Amino acid sequence: MHPTLRTLALAGLTAVTLGGCALSQSPGGDVAKGSLADKGGLDGVTVTVGSKEFTEQLVLCEITAVALESVGAEVKRSCGMSGSNTVRNALTSGSIDMYWEYTGTGWITHLKKTTPITDPGRQYEEVAKADLAHNGVRWLAPAPANNTYAIATSNEKAAELGVKTISDYAALAKKDAKQATFCGASEFFGRNDGWPGLKSAYGFDLPRSATAELALGAVYNSIDKSSPCNFGEVFATDGRIKALGLTVLQDDKRFFTAYNPSLTVRKQVMDEAPQLAEIIAPVSAALDDETLRGLNAKVDVDGDTPERVARDWLRDKGFIG
Repeated sequence: MHPTLRTLALAGLTAVTLGGCALSQSPGGDVAKGSLADKGGLDGVTVTVGSKEFTEQLVLCEITAVALESVGAEVKRSCGMSGSNTVRNALTSGSIDMYWEYTGTGWITHLKKTTPITDPGRQYEEVAKADLAHNGVRWLAPAPANNTYAIATSNEKAAELGVKTISDYAALAKKDAKQATFCGASEFFGRNDGWPGLKSAYGFDLPRSATAELALGAVYNSIDKSSPCNFGEVFATDGRIKALGLTVLQDDKRFFTAYNPSLTVRKQVMDEAPQLAEIIAPVSAALDDETLRGLNAKVDVDGDTPERVARDWLRDKGFIG
């Protein structure tokens, strides 16, 4: 689903970061116990943690691996697998034991449901229930972060135009299309849960001359510079939002589907190590939008490695020693 599209914009970065989080490779070394050890131990348990190939997934893969190592598990890594379907098939076939998936992706892509659910809580409940029943996949408690589509503009333009919500943007589009110019990727312009549905839900339209189709990675810099567009499509937890000083407009009508990350685990693994849910719960609860943006930015903007970013964050939170 849509988060994997970011790999097009981060292809060069991925080639570098995969060198640090290579498939089926463990960095080795002991991890000191922290507060997660109070939730239970996994001595004698061996698991394989996987992920997709974009930055956020690489960081989440390493966070999970190190967290589990801190409570005694032996962890093998398959970070950086190419595409949602690849890593999902690895999970259901038993090649990996767990990976972070997004509730919207689970509902629409893996469970083939055509009607999105915008309420995050209900989205998670429906996905978790159906995937366990039909595929033997457990969805652990989701993170509050929501890596959904979002509409953003520069901080300066948001202040200048007085736009805080998408309803504000819709009103601006009706009043002054030249100030409401919009950039997006081809996929967003063609999806019902993208541009067409957004215009319908918020009751506005723009002439074609006021929109521009760009490569996904170019949208962020374009709206930062207000050229050729003042507004554009972004992903809510992308590190460039923070790095470039962009304002994400509030989706006040809750149009966009929820994409909360949740650690998905094979039922057999959960049956053998039920304490896994309690161990991961505080980690998941700490991953809000701002946190993931910051972690992603450390890799995408500052050039740090997913491994170091993950360990530093876990240590700063006291989850590991």
